[in-house]
Amino acid sequence: MPAALPSLLAWLAVLLLGRARPADACSCSPIHPQQAFCNADVVIRAKAVSAKEVDSGNDIYGNPIKRIQYEVKQIKMFKGPDQDIEFIYTAPSTAVCGRLLDTGGKKEYLIAGKSEGNGKMHITLCDLVSTWDSLTPTQKKSLNQRYQMGCECKISRCLSIPCFVSSSDECLWTDWAMEKNNVDGRQAKHYACIKRSDGSCAWYRGMAPPKQEFLDIEDP
Repeated sequence: MPAALPSLLAWLAVLLLGRARPADACSCSPIHPQQAFCNADVVIRAKAVSAKEVDSGNDIYGNPIKRIQYEVKQIKMFKGPDQDIEFIYTAPSTAVCGRLLDTGGKKEYLIAGKSEGNGKMHITLCDLVSTWDSLTPTQKKSLNQRYQMGCECKISRCLSIPCFVSSSDECLWTDWAMEKNNVDGRQAKHYACIKRSDGSCAWYRGMAPPKQEFLDIEDP
């Protein structure tokens, strides 16, 4: 046996073992609710009334792809197509980024996700899905217009103090740094990043619409 063969076999064994590890669990980067709203194709308030597992085509090996199909009753659409959403699809488990909803039609949700057309949408564990009762009054009001007013702004998560904006169209999201890695802190609950008349962006707090004085202000 050539001298180099044992080391080559050992290297191949390590490589194969590395590839044989189980699939990584689903993980999501924290984002501000406004970012989730702006990134979504569809944002609705709805109830899930039933759920069933359905086939959704085949993977590259010919195996059926399973998804959960939720039949929903839409209460209000904040962003999306003209027609109501009737079905929401998601992966069958949280390990593969599936999002579980309570069915029965009693619990109301705010649901943001991607459009699939024809009254259908898709959600993952990384999309914004919250019970309606858990939202603050400011968050509910912001869904109507305020979040949309800042979709051209950039919300940057501050990981540790100090941190600084890199451009005038940026808002620093400091909940993570100021509230011990809390992604549901003061800014997430009560603030929206608004684009002003001069093209800059700034945090705005409150349920009332931003006054013209706020929109017209210029940074020094």
